[in-house]
Amino acid sequence: MASSLAAILAMGFVLGLKHATDADHIAAVTTFVSEQKSLVRSCWIGAFWGAGHTFSLAVAGLAVILLKVSIPAWLGVRLEFAVAIMLVVLGARVLYKTWNQRLELHRHPHSHAPGANPHAHWHVHARGTQHEHTGWLHIGLRPLLVGMVHGAAGSGALMLLVLSTIHSGLQSLLYIAVFGVGSIAGMLVISALLALPMRWLGARVATSYRPVQISAGLFSCVFGMYLGAEIWGSL
Repeated sequence: MASSLAAILAMGFVLGLKHATDADHIAAVTTFVSEQKSLVRSCWIGAFWGAGHTFSLAVAGLAVILLKVSIPAWLGVRLEFAVAIMLVVLGARVLYKTWNQRLELHRHPHSHAPGANPHAHWHVHARGTQHEHTGWLHIGLRPLLVGMVHGAAGSGALMLLVLSTIHSGLQSLLYIAVFGVGSIAGMLVISALLALPMRWLGARVATSYRPVQISAGLFSCVFGMYLGAEIWGSL
């Protein structure tokens, strides 16, 4: 019994990791990571996306366990179509922001710690923007909501399919939790892998973020339109 439970939970973790690598998930997270120059913030984005995704899957899983309901196929298809639209919107947002950026070189005082003597140095960044040190809530709110939409879509049917084969309510709840941990861990790793080359380029070429952001926006738009066209054909 214990070995069977361990196998189920191990499978849930592995499937959670694999689920994070779906192309639509990567496209969505890339649009967020392309706007960050900090590796830590990029990892936070992946973690928040995974948390939102897990929350939606947990709600759906609890509905299957407690209420014995199934997710209608027509609802799953429409949620998938909503994901496709969202990918286009996210990509268009990145392209719009990048298009309106005009780089300028300026110099201003800067202090690295409270009470430390300020010093002036040069910066290159988009005109009209400011150096803001925003909190984790500001960074993670949009990825959290996007992750919730992805989790509610039909791509989470893989978890629910396996969940329907587990007859114990406690084992089902454990499976949801482990699957969620796997998806959070997988997306955190993916965010870090996406952010590392971006950070490497940004540290060497001040304008390197523009082509990276444009590529991320185009990828999200094109993949969203491709996914939407496929889903539309099945409606």
